[in-house]
Amino acid sequence: MNNKLFAMMVALCTFAFAGNSMANDFEVQLKKFLDEATWIQDPAVVSAIEAQNVEHASLSDADVDAMDKQWRAEKDAGSGPMIDKVLSNDLSVWLKKIKADSNGLIGEVFVMDNKGLNVGQSDPTSDYWQGDEAKFQKSFGAGPGGMLIDDVEFDDSANSFVSQVSHTIVDASGAAIGAVTIGVNVEELPQ
Repeated sequence: MNNKLFAMMVALCTFAFAGNSMANDFEVQLKKFLDEATWIQDPAVVSAIEAQNVEHASLSDADVDAMDKQWRAEKDAGSGPMIDKVLSNDLSVWLKKIKADSNGLIGEVFVMDNKGLNVGQSDPTSDYWQGDEAKFQKSFGAGPGGMLIDDVEFDDSANSFVSQVSHTIVDASGAAIGAVTIGVNVEELPQ
């Protein structure tokens, strides 16, 4: 193995280890944040998910794909009727207030239905379907109590270090009905 290749491997391993270490440094605080974020089970959240689950019950994979493509095209264009409809619904308005009232702790928040489709959000996501991503699969896919605490990454747009935390949302019977993902500014977490 030549010295240049060896140096690159050492740098990549160091970077990977530093990333994991940083995530672990905040894991206890992020779990506490999730435990205290009782608003994720608010009746407004649960009822919005339940309504969309009924509305989307008969969607095929092709339907989901078409909706996701439409969302991405509208996102690239800067807006559109689909994005505008989601961003102006009651749940999104409420989530924007949750974000604003967090004093910089929450960078974004979005709620997904049982297919991983956006129900409401504080900010437009890059895509409409989250079902193919770990944030949905490791929260909703794990059933009630499912949770994912992602690595801490530097968010250029927010100029801060952020970890996405995801959690399953359940109905009154305790059955998993959807999930929430919250971008948490770890620099604002209480010590």
